[in-house]
Amino acid sequence: MSRSHHALFEAVGALAPSREDTLARLDALATLLDSAIVIPGTRFRFGLDAVIGLVPVVGDVVSALISSYIIWEGKRLGLPRWKIARMTANVAFDTAIGIVPFLGDLADAAFKSNRRNVRIIREHLEKEAGRGVIAAEYRVVR
Repeated sequence: MSRSHHALFEAVGALAPSREDTLARLDALATLLDSAIVIPGTRFRFGLDAVIGLVPVVGDVVSALISSYIIWEGKRLGLPRWKIARMTANVAFDTAIGIVPFLGDLADAAFKSNRRNVRIIREHLEKEAGRGVIAAEYRVVR
């Protein structure tokens, strides 16, 4: 590969967000979706996921699509298939219980699948770093 191609790839790699930036973005999204709103006088928190879910069926589908972004980022960060499957199951369960009118939305607000999925990503990356595993910032997903 020519020197100019190598320099181009290094420049593109330098533009890619770091793992810390990605985790911060995922934390912010999970907070927005699962726990951004506090009911005054209580400790109960919910997010836009529960609000969007109030729209029958369509709201739950939209919420699942937004939640899928966190799963996609987990895949890009190199999580193993079984952890991706666990994250997918969290979103599927969240979507399934959210389909039930009103009671499902309350359960959906309590389950917080996005916070769970970000925790799975964070724990995996911390464990990987603790073992001294050196991985690329991003892996190409094909």
